[in-house]
Amino acid sequence: MSSLRNTLRALVVAAVTATLVAPAVPARAEPSPAELTRRIEKSSTELEHVVEAYNKLREEMKANQAAVTRVQGRIGPLEQQAERSRADVGELAVTAYKTGSHLSTTEALLRPGGSDTLLDRLHMIDRLTRQRQETIATFTNDQRRLLAEKTRLDVTLGRQAAQARELTAAKKRIERDLAQLYELRRQAYGRATEKPAARPGSADDAPAVSGRAGVAVRYAYGALGKPYVWGADGPNGYDCSGLTSAAWRAAGKSLPHNARMQWGAVAHISKGELRPGDLVFYRGLGHVALYVGGGQVIDAPSAGRNVLKRGMNLMPIQGYGRVR
Repeated sequence: MSSLRNTLRALVVAAVTATLVAPAVPARAEPSPAELTRRIEKSSTELEHVVEAYNKLREEMKANQAAVTRVQGRIGPLEQQAERSRADVGELAVTAYKTGSHLSTTEALLRPGGSDTLLDRLHMIDRLTRQRQETIATFTNDQRRLLAEKTRLDVTLGRQAAQARELTAAKKRIERDLAQLYELRRQAYGRATEKPAARPGSADDAPAVSGRAGVAVRYAYGALGKPYVWGADGPNGYDCSGLTSAAWRAAGKSLPHNARMQWGAVAHISKGELRPGDLVFYRGLGHVALYVGGGQVIDAPSAGRNVLKRGMNLMPIQGYGRVR
């Protein structure tokens, strides 16, 4: 019994000694709500720029696809022209042979008919020679144009393949960044995304605005409360440029799905000229919103949030634009 007691006493002493000797490890403090909010805002801003770069790449790919279609449409007729020219050259060679275009001047002089016949033959040879040269030139030009179009097509297809690889890499990066952002939101707010709006947005809530601008404004009101979805342009979710492009598409106007490209497509106006339906662009052209009047905009803010209406001075403004 005393042996057991001595063993227990030794274990206790060892444990106490280890505790006293071990260096103190400070407790890891959980980030404060303010720190989490700062991280979320920073991460959201960075992510939005990546998403807009992704959207720009997609728009460029669409342009390349259209170029491929145009070039392929031209190649077919050019191939037919080249084939016709090739056939004409072959037929001309046969005709020239049959009519004796190879006839020498001496042979022509010795034949019955004299010099008149010779002159007729020389005129025929000259005419056939010019016709042959013109046909061969046409054939050569058709071939050259066909080869140039095929080269353009190959270059465009190569660019498109490179963009597709970039697009895949960008998508992976966005998904990785999203996972981190959603985790930050869970820590700060208890959930990764905002709750759906209690009452979905309605076009009936929109102010009375005439013309196409009014259609765009009513569309934006109808999108209120729908979630931010990167790369999306409705109807179930939007990113910032996706919302503005969808609103104006409903009004019959096409805008690229990218804030920077939209800035290049609109007429730039002053703040004093601003009216509902105009676009408000923010510093760095990484964010865009639709102006709805009264100093307010409707926008798709960032991942984890829903489309909302708020004061337009939500961040430094780059400028204002009117859809033409």
